[in-house]
Amino acid sequence: MRNAVEALDRLAGGLGTAVLALATLACWLVVGAASLFWVGLPLLPAVVSMTRVVADKERARLGRWGEPALTPYQSSVEGLSRQDALRAVRRDPATWRDLRWLALHATSGLFLGLLGIAFPVMAVRDITFPLWYRLLPESETTTSMFLPLTWVGILGTVVIGVVWVVLCLTIGPGMARLQALPGRRLLPPHPSVDLSDRIAQLTATRAGALRAHAAELRRIERSLHDGAQNRLTAVVVLVAAARRALDRDPAAAGPALDRAQDAAETALRELRGVVRGILPPILQDRGLAGALTALAADCPVPCRVSVAEPGAVPLSVETTAYFTVAEALTNVAKHSGAAHARVALHRRGDTLRVEIEDDGRGGAVERDGSGLAGIRRRVAAHDGVLTVTSPAGGPTRIEAELPCVS
Repeated sequence: MRNAVEALDRLAGGLGTAVLALATLACWLVVGAASLFWVGLPLLPAVVSMTRVVADKERARLGRWGEPALTPYQSSVEGLSRQDALRAVRRDPATWRDLRWLALHATSGLFLGLLGIAFPVMAVRDITFPLWYRLLPESETTTSMFLPLTWVGILGTVVIGVVWVVLCLTIGPGMARLQALPGRRLLPPHPSVDLSDRIAQLTATRAGALRAHAAELRRIERSLHDGAQNRLTAVVVLVAAARRALDRDPAAAGPALDRAQDAAETALRELRGVVRGILPPILQDRGLAGALTALAADCPVPCRVSVAEPGAVPLSVETTAYFTVAEALTNVAKHSGAAHARVALHRRGDTLRVEIEDDGRGGAVERDGSGLAGIRRRVAAHDGVLTVTSPAGGPTRIEAELPCVS
């Protein structure tokens, strides 16, 4: 149901950009026909700008669903003379890719968007038909699906309404992906364009990963220095005291050895805690699905888990997904005041998607040094996307998309 509602949202958004694409395509046809007689040439830069605005809207829409596309244009047509603008547009590979996307999205995107909206509308209409068919004019002799207006026809209409619901749940997500396919293929930058923006993004990601790595090393060093190292030092001191006591007063050696044993056991527990913080053993013992289920079971807030087996995933990605859920559930327990939480994990192609949602008070703010900032650094280190939605009053929703290509 959640996937169907999300698909309906995508299809509705795609329908909006498809209508804009259809209007822009009509402008291209009119201006192109007028340009054959040299009348439409002055309007070409304006139509190109309109095309780029519509394409940018589609890029922004895809970006909201975790499919970001950088603006690929090599130059702007604003402020250029007509000849310079036409020359720049003709040389830019993104122009021809935009035109191909415009034609595809204005046709297939519009059709899929209308079909996606029509399914739930027809489902509501036909399932509720027995409640309002008596309001039809007396001259009406058929149901909404042209079945006879008898109890058999009315029951058949309800069954058809259930079929519309089944279609929404089954093929709706596929329709949304198909509608977005031309945009994902044609709207990102062409391989021949300047990749400086991508290089800058990767540089920033690498710097963030190095900072996260340095912070993790400091955390491990602090845990070892303040915890296990002090405990082991106490063990050494207590064992030395017990050895001296054996020469002077053997009866006093027993309590000293007991304290040394307690200190050694405490140091062992703290070392195990540090090891779990580096790479949780449960990931190797039970896999990612089992590890997330165990995290949800230990959460003080009742947590529902929906985990699909992700298949072969790099260990670094599994670790990041695990710590993302662990940190998010810690925040839920400490700060949200939630009564229920939800964890979902599934894989779409080469992308692992992790979702954590709670019904708490919301208002989560990402600050330097906060848990959310730490999650973002971990996700960014894998070139992933983190989306945090937390309006005042809730709910709070965290979505992480991690590329899992080895």
